[in-house]
Amino acid sequence: MRHLKAHRKLGRTSEHRNSMLRNLATSLINAKHERIVTTLPKAKELRPFVERAITLSRQAQNLPKEGSEARALHLRRQAAGFFHAGNATAPVATFKGQAKPERTAGVAALKRLFGELGARYKDRPGGYTRILKLGHREGDRAELAIIELVDNPREIEAQEADKKRAKAASTKKKASGGKKAKGAKGGEEVEDAPSDE
Repeated sequence: MRHLKAHRKLGRTSEHRNSMLRNLATSLINAKHERIVTTLPKAKELRPFVERAITLSRQAQNLPKEGSEARALHLRRQAAGFFHAGNATAPVATFKGQAKPERTAGVAALKRLFGELGARYKDRPGGYTRILKLGHREGDRAELAIIELVDNPREIEAQEADKKRAKAASTKKKASGGKKAKGAKGGEEVEDAPSDE
């Protein structure tokens, strides 16, 4: 029987594995192109981990505007468990000349998750990530994969470019077809294609 064997151990202790998944989730959320390259087993473990956090941000976006501040704060605090806490041990500024410590990547990821990504996936009921296999790594032959967020800006731009290209091609066909018909109406002789009869 395979009871209680739901996840891969990835050759790490529980603490190390949870920390690694938090780091990967932070990297994925904060990545400029919203994609990271990692090994396939890590990507498959990261997928449900990140999707749970995105679901929490989506639920916060779908709350009614009035009287739900406490519920939104609760969802934000739940999602904070998927990232490393930021600036917990940073020294407190003692005088005016000392600069505040910078926000950590986990805090930035949480802010982006509840700002941009929550609004983007507001109407999407799941499936926020995609895994693409890359082949094997040269050094140790580990299978690599890209894990990325779906509906990212780069993907949307590519879809719009394809639509423009298709529209331009169809208007070009209509324009070239219209010229031939116009020439036939104008009294010019148009050669007919040979028939197979």
